[in-house]
Amino acid sequence: MDSKFLKGKHIVLGICGGIAAYKSAALLRLLVKRGAEVQVIMTPAAKEFITPVTMSALSGKPVVSEFFTANSGEWHSHVDLGLWADLMVIAPATASTLAKMACGVADNMLVTTYLSAREHVIVAPAMDLDMFAHPSTRRNLDTLRSYGVQVIEPASGELASHLVGKGRMEEPERIVEIIEDYFRNVSLKSAPVQNRDFNGKKIAITAGPTYENIDPVRFIGNYSSGKMGFAIAAEFARRGAEVTLISGPVSLPTPEGVNRIDVRSACEMLKAAEGPMERCDYGIFAAAVADYRPANEAETKIKREGVSEMQINLVRNPDIAATCGARKKAGQLFVGFALETDKGLDAARAKLQRKNLDMVVLNTLADSGAGFGTDTNKVTIVTENSIIEFPLKSKQEVATDIIDSITQLNDA
Repeated sequence: MDSKFLKGKHIVLGICGGIAAYKSAALLRLLVKRGAEVQVIMTPAAKEFITPVTMSALSGKPVVSEFFTANSGEWHSHVDLGLWADLMVIAPATASTLAKMACGVADNMLVTTYLSAREHVIVAPAMDLDMFAHPSTRRNLDTLRSYGVQVIEPASGELASHLVGKGRMEEPERIVEIIEDYFRNVSLKSAPVQNRDFNGKKIAITAGPTYENIDPVRFIGNYSSGKMGFAIAAEFARRGAEVTLISGPVSLPTPEGVNRIDVRSACEMLKAAEGPMERCDYGIFAAAVADYRPANEAETKIKREGVSEMQINLVRNPDIAATCGARKKAGQLFVGFALETDKGLDAARAKLQRKNLDMVVLNTLADSGAGFGTDTNKVTIVTENSIIEFPLKSKQEVATDIIDSITQLNDA
């Protein structure tokens, strides 16, 4: 991981009272190792799970928990902390703290600092599966998203209750990647823009995975992070385009100047994409859409007790690129993506014809540093008359190569 985007950054790390607090020590160590300066704020309950001594030793700073230092009466200014920080991260974020943040209940140092924060805020929820699925928790998360808070969706797995479901705090390594992505995007936004060659053009982009529900807590999906599609959206916006980004479930901030539509399933993505794709000048199909979905979604959680195996009947999902490609109008240019494991060029050429595309961006899992979840990519751009291979680059650089290739194809 490239640490240049974290070096010298001021980060407030909030820790709430939950068993996942042990992961915060690893998160703190990773941030400090990459050059960030981290101030830890712990709720009173968090100190029951991990000691302030541990976090202070790792951060090199005294941990803040109370409004006053005992005995001395020293005041800890939540306002100063909010002004000092470049980013605030709360991991783990418990249901209680999320509720207080959503409602403005400033009864501890952490929530008070959040209410004073001018910087971007990221939360990584961690709780039992039923707590996470409860309507009040979902409403509080939706409220925080409407305030601009970035939510890192918890993972599924065995929880402290020994139940299995969604509620595990995301792993520290992944949280650091998301933090780095945030600062990378901030850096890119501040870079001077010299080329506005897409002024007035309408761009529609699909990105990320789709999740196809099995029951309220399980789904069929894939490992797509959405980074490639988001990088393309950001580059188009910097070059003057009017960008609509239709995104599956990802933990990425919306690029500046981009209109984002969040969806979950393939059917939802097709419904959301049809209008923007019909009206756009350029359509980019970068999403990793699930090919199949369960024929029937259970209304309640499927129990494993007494059941030795599970059979799920699958039905085909709509092919979004093919559906929109069949409706492509004169003057529109459509770009598809192909992630292959073998015979990639044959698959890319077939997609060009079958889906009525003008260009296919091909990559393969056989190339180290390419594929899902990485910050880099190695692509081959395939058109009817050309094949251009590019070396391994950052996804931001790949986005520039793709858009430059679109410009050349449009001018041909």
